[in-house]
Formats: sequence, structure tokens, C-alpha cells
Amino acid sequence: MSTIAHERFEAVIGLEVHAQLLTKSKAFAPVAAQYGEAPNTQVSPLCLGHPGTLPVVNENLVRYIIKMGLATNCSVAPKSIFARKNYFYPDLPKGYQISQFDTPICFDGFLDIELEEYDKRIGVTRIHMEEDAGKSIHDQDPYNTLVDLNRAGTPLIEIVSEPDLRTPQEAYAYLTKIKQIVQYLEICDGNMEEGSLRCDANVSVRPRGQKEFGTRTELKNMNSFRNVEKAIEFEIYRQIELIEDGGEVVQQTRLWDTTKMQTRVMRSKEEAHDYRYFPEPDLPPIIVTDALLEEIKTELPELADVRQKRFVEEYGMSEVDAVTITESRYLADYFEEVAKHTGNPKSASNIVLSEVLRVLNEQSIDIGEFSITPERLAELVALKDGDKINSSAMQQVFNAMLDSDKSPQALAEEMNLIQVSDTGFLEPIVDEIIANNPDEVQRYKEGKKQLMGFFVGQAMKASRGKANPKLVTEMVTKKLES
Repeated sequence: MSTIAHERFEAVIGLEVHAQLLTKSKAFAPVAAQYGEAPNTQVSPLCLGHPGTLPVVNENLVRYIIKMGLATNCSVAPKSIFARKNYFYPDLPKGYQISQFDTPICFDGFLDIELEEYDKRIGVTRIHMEEDAGKSIHDQDPYNTLVDLNRAGTPLIEIVSEPDLRTPQEAYAYLTKIKQIVQYLEICDGNMEEGSLRCDANVSVRPRGQKEFGTRTELKNMNSFRNVEKAIEFEIYRQIELIEDGGEVVQQTRLWDTTKMQTRVMRSKEEAHDYRYFPEPDLPPIIVTDALLEEIKTELPELADVRQKRFVEEYGMSEVDAVTITESRYLADYFEEVAKHTGNPKSASNIVLSEVLRVLNEQSIDIGEFSITPERLAELVALKDGDKINSSAMQQVFNAMLDSDKSPQALAEEMNLIQVSDTGFLEPIVDEIIANNPDEVQRYKEGKKQLMGFFVGQAMKASRGKANPKLVTEMVTKKLES
């Protein structure tokens, strides 16, 4: 696509995000909703659509969606009803999904996203509750489609954005923000690869300055944040090139092909489903009282945006460091525990941002799987802050702590890394260095103060790394400037 095309057209993007909730049981049945169990082991007559079975609302489904609504600045409807979404598919034994249609429980919210060049507010049209369908498996049997109904009835919330997004990068930032919020609220693990967070995108293009939207396509089958960004980018290019070549965009659903890195047609507008929504007769309306709303508000955690500002103000942290540490609620919790035990937030943030994040990235784990507790890490920081070990030794002890339960002090002693701060031990070493290097001494006295690094280095070498460099600096300074 040419630069001119970029200048002539703009994209209009809206995202529909499904988040699978971390409830112990399904949305309307007392059945486990755990991921990864053997096929068709987490089912009941209600999941299978047997006649005479009646659904009952999982209370946490309601509480969790209200949390998400409040976290995205939505209004919460005092009364909302469930609806049946009717369609036939082998993994939907009831022939319908319980969802919400014209009365979403949360509506008219917004999210603020941050990009390198600018910030932007994205509207949230609605957030509604629904149950998931089962899973059809096409690649395990050459002749048959296999059906696993473990996921049937799993509680979902669908978060529908306004068509306020204009670039793939904005879509990526918005989706990342949604993931961060659901993880902070502890209502969804946000794992796109396992399907607990799923995203469909509605994409159209229009000439710049035109108010009317162009014909949109819906993109599906995007199983990672980067694939969402790449699929939207490809689709924008495809539509602009089609228009420039004299063609017309056709409303259709398209799948993202990760092998060919392009979108392909799944179904056209004519084949789209008519879901024939009608009110769910077996479930009463959801009534949200003021008391319930106030109770849930008190349960909301400090979200990332607020926490970032507090870290900057309370700990003197840079904005970049605050954003990095608060990206995960649990990493931010870990940092605060280390800071509390050390009493030195600066030292705590330095080791978390350098050593801890390095190990998390190298081992592809999250902070919950990290082997060093905040208390033990704080002990290591205290050794460094107390000048008992130097920076190099701290890194060595840190690496040893990853596979050992011993205290940092014990490991430092075993590894012979404790610094010597005994002037009686250091004085003869300093005197010998000064005596053996008269040229450097003379140049130092003539103003070459950077030679202090030379003297300290010689002392570290002579003491086999045990000398306290801070004390050596003081001693050399005193002797050469007296």
C-alpha cells in the first residue's frame, strides 16, 4: 500500500473481547469449570441440554462482571435480563446460549490507553454476561469431528468497544489494557493461547474526513495479542488496496491464517446467523441494589493506573519503571513486599527491575513461580545497602539463591564474598599501593582525580575482591590529600 493511500484513508476498528471468568463452577450449573481436564468429564444433564433441567445463576458471574464494569467506568444497570441466543452447532447441545441482548448489565464506559506519541480514550459500549459453547475438534480424527463439552456453560463476559480505534497499535494497547484489568481484578487469567481471553475485530476503512463508516469485516481466529495487531493491519491494507483498484469491500467474516499471515473468507453476510434472541424464561432478572454495588466497590483493588502514579509520588520512581513494575499486579505486590522489608524502595526497585525480571524472562515464568521470596530478596538487598557485599557479589549471591534455601548471608560467607571493612586489614594494602605507584600518586595530586578508580581497583585485586571499595576510597583520599 502506498503512502498516499495512508494519507487518503483511515481505519475504523471496534473490538469484541470475551473473557472467561475464574469462577470455580460454570455460569448456570454446579459443575467445575477447570481448564485442561479430560474431554467430557466436566458435564452434567444441564450442560447437555436434557429436558427438565433448570439453570441457576452463579453469583460470582454477576459480581465479577460488575467489578469489570466499575473498573472500565461503566454504568451498572439496576435491572437486566438474560436472553437465549439461538443457533445450531454440534458443540451446542441445548441449541442456544444463555446471553444478554438488549439489556447489558454494564454500559457506557471507557478506557484510557497510552501509546508512545499520545494517549487516547476508547469508549466501552457494553459488557454483558453469557455462557460459552463446547469445542469442536477437527484435527484428531480424519473422518469425524470430535466434540468436547467441558467448556459448555463456562462463564464469560463480553466487552464491546466503541468503534474508536484507528490503528492496529491502538487495538493492541486497548487489548493489553483489558488483559491487565481482568488480571488485576483476578476475574480472568488473560491467557489468549488457552482461549480464556478471545478477541474478534470489526474493521472498515473510509476516506479521511468522511463521517460515515465503510463496509466492515469481522476478523476471528486471532490467538495472540500480536496476531490481533497483524490481522488488523493486513485487513486494513487489503481493504484500501481493493478500493483503490476499483473494487468494493463485502461484509463478511474472515479468519486470520497464521501460516500465510493473511485473512481469508469464513462466511459472507448472506450466511450470517439470525440468532432470534428472546428473553430467557428460566432465569429471573438480575437486580443490582445500591448496597451490592457499594459492597463490590470496596472489593476493587488499586488498579495499575493509580498504582503507577503512587509509585512515582511515594517511591520517587521514574514513570517508565513504575509502568514496568505495575504491568503485573503480582509483580507490583512483590516489589512492595521487598520495599517494605528493606525500607529502601530504590534498592528494591533496582533489583526487581534488573535481576528478578531477567530471570522471569529467561525462564518464561511469572512472579508466582519465582523461587526467591520477597523476604529473602530483602535480606540480600540489606547486605548490599549495609556495604557487606558489593554489586558484583550481590549478583553472584542472587544467582545462588535461585537454587538454594540458605540465607543470603550464609551464601555470601560460603562464597567468600563478604566485604572487609576492617581498617586494620586494609591500611597496609592501601599503604603498599600508594608506595608502589608514585607516578599515579603524583598525577592524582596534580588534579587527575579519576585515578581514584585505579587505586580502588588495585586494592580490590590485592584483597581478592574483599575490600569495601567505599572505605578504600575514603582511606586513599585521606592519605593522598593530607
